[in-house]
Amino acid sequence: MAAELTVHELIEKHRPTLDQALEAIRTRAYWSPHPEHPKAYGENGSLDAAAGKAAFDALLGTRLDLGQPGTDDWVGGEVSPYGIELGVTYPHADTDVLLAAMRTGQGAWRDAGPEVRAVVCVEILKRISDRTHEFAHAVMHTSGQAFMMAFQAGGPHAQDRGLEAVAYAYAEQVRTPGTAEWTKPQGKRDPLALTKRFTPVPRGIGLVIGCNTFPTWNGYPGLFASLATGNAVLVKPHPRAVLPLALTVQVARDVLAEAGFDPNLVALAAERPGEGIAKTLATRPEIRIIDYTGSTAFGDWLEANARQAQVYTEKAGVNTVIVHSTDDYQGMLANLAFSLSLYSGQMCTTPQNLLIPRDGISTDQGPKSFDEVTADLARAVDGLLGDDARANALLGAIVNPDVKARLEAAAGLGEVALASREVTNEEFPGAVVRTPVIVKLDGAKPDDEAAYMSECFGPVSFAVAVDSVTDAVELLRRTVREKGVMTVGAYTTDAATERAVEEVCLEEAAQLSFNLTGGVYVNQTAAFSDFHGSGGNPAANAALTDGAFVASRFRVVEVRREV
Repeated sequence: MAAELTVHELIEKHRPTLDQALEAIRTRAYWSPHPEHPKAYGENGSLDAAAGKAAFDALLGTRLDLGQPGTDDWVGGEVSPYGIELGVTYPHADTDVLLAAMRTGQGAWRDAGPEVRAVVCVEILKRISDRTHEFAHAVMHTSGQAFMMAFQAGGPHAQDRGLEAVAYAYAEQVRTPGTAEWTKPQGKRDPLALTKRFTPVPRGIGLVIGCNTFPTWNGYPGLFASLATGNAVLVKPHPRAVLPLALTVQVARDVLAEAGFDPNLVALAAERPGEGIAKTLATRPEIRIIDYTGSTAFGDWLEANARQAQVYTEKAGVNTVIVHSTDDYQGMLANLAFSLSLYSGQMCTTPQNLLIPRDGISTDQGPKSFDEVTADLARAVDGLLGDDARANALLGAIVNPDVKARLEAAAGLGEVALASREVTNEEFPGAVVRTPVIVKLDGAKPDDEAAYMSECFGPVSFAVAVDSVTDAVELLRRTVREKGVMTVGAYTTDAATERAVEEVCLEEAAQLSFNLTGGVYVNQTAAFSDFHGSGGNPAANAALTDGAFVASRFRVVEVRREV
């Protein structure tokens, strides 16, 4: 978008994309305007692979000046999980000055209306999409994702989630008409007549508290939901994953300014090492919306203490798979092996507990005992990750020392069915790369329960022996109710078991996948179609993305006049 581009030109340019997004959330069919394949980039102003890598390299060791008011210092310190120092520094803000500046432009942004706000957001996403290769390296070197995952999850999939939030925001705002003519008959007297105007108004400043593992994928829904509903947005990245969100803020500020709006509607709040500004920001009276992804402890703190704000949290859960029976044993093993391995289990949707009857399961290859299932799954993971190059492409790097410590401690919790091993990354010798560990536990032992009923974030899975599938279903219910889950999987060829599992998930509000044996995995969700989280169990109080995720970010104010 050139500096002279008007909002009318933006509407003409992006209204078709917005309409397609609105149709996609209505039908829930597959759709994406953001290409998944790296070779799709390099034309129409987008960066190809070489240009994107060069753009990322040019950022290293530089100061990313966003032109924000109230900058009182420059901060940085990100070190890639692949072992390189990024050396990028970011503006540190005097919060009083920055928050005051952010409120200045909200009136004009409010008055622009839902359509203009939506197409400006789509333009921001389009510019980010054009730089997907550059963003992919930024995500890779802050999250530890392997490049292809960083490219897809940190690029087009994140952009899809942002656009999905814009579509829901627009739909909720235009649900009420902008104006109405109201006439009430009064019998022989003249009717009462009013003109009414309805305006969506923002709640205030939104705060996005970013996470280390998926800074864009988890950050974009809240950022764009708040911006599209008229709110200014302050982005507080995780201190180990600042760069992807800082670049996002930079793009947003450029687009807002060029479209004639105050760039301070979007700003960055980077912090000094150990400063811990999230709690301070979260309880400021100016902050009226909070989006957070991360630990249960801090999510619970936000819900209890940020009373002035509408708080949306995605926390943690104990994701569970019931293995009862299958008519594609090898397909089940391959699917589970990939799910356990992808990004070293550092996804909030990765299965942790595999509930398997101790008497075994029925399969298309005959009965399989509990020990056989766990041994075969271990071999499937080993086979998948046996080649170091392929292992690196799937596993990425361990994101922080806490994950590595949990992985190493897990081997002492029970009998190890699959030991974790180190994988060498020739391109990045400093990367910490580990294959998953699978530990066998007994569902009837209290000591084992303490392990499998706690989240163990990282490449750690527990094969839990249960007395029957009925016990597995009841353990699933208790897990969802007490600990929360982001995902549930089940393998069964029995209709009654399928109904029982589905009933638990409907009653306890858990997202469920049955009998995945192909190229769709329980820990992956597609924007415009799949809901990420439900908002109905302790793992998250919101779903990405539904109407409830956007509707409370604005209020409708009515102005009446007599005719």
